[in-house]
Amino acid sequence: MNSSELIKKLNLLNANQTALWGKMSPQHMVEHLYKTVQASINEIEMKIFTEERKISVFKKLFLGDRLLPKEFMNPAIGPELMNLEFANLNTAIKELENVLIRYDKFFEQNPSAKTIHPIFGLLEKSEWDVFHQKHFKHHLSQFGLSD
Repeated sequence: MNSSELIKKLNLLNANQTALWGKMSPQHMVEHLYKTVQASINEIEMKIFTEERKISVFKKLFLGDRLLPKEFMNPAIGPELMNLEFANLNTAIKELENVLIRYDKFFEQNPSAKTIHPIFGLLEKSEWDVFHQKHFKHHLSQFGLSD
């Protein structure tokens, strides 16, 4: 799924739509994706929560064919919903679109960069690409928008 396909699907969301699973609203979900992309290009400082000896196992499991589990609690976020940053869902979608452009530029300018994922440790662009694809599909499925 490319960025324009993702944005097209997100534009199908209704701000008051209820998730099929999980507790995020559509805007929480979009802002969560936004923050994750920001983290992948060092716009947000992250720390690694996984023990070093477990990182390679987690990477192999979750960057492979396995789907991300529903109701997974990200240790970088915790169990509570984050505060919303943007005025509304449409603004959040536009900001996600903008950060995806910055993502492409970041890795064009820094092709060998490795940035921190809180669970999988340092990831290069190809690994972030796989993660983001799975992560986007995972959250689109919350609202019945995945393939």
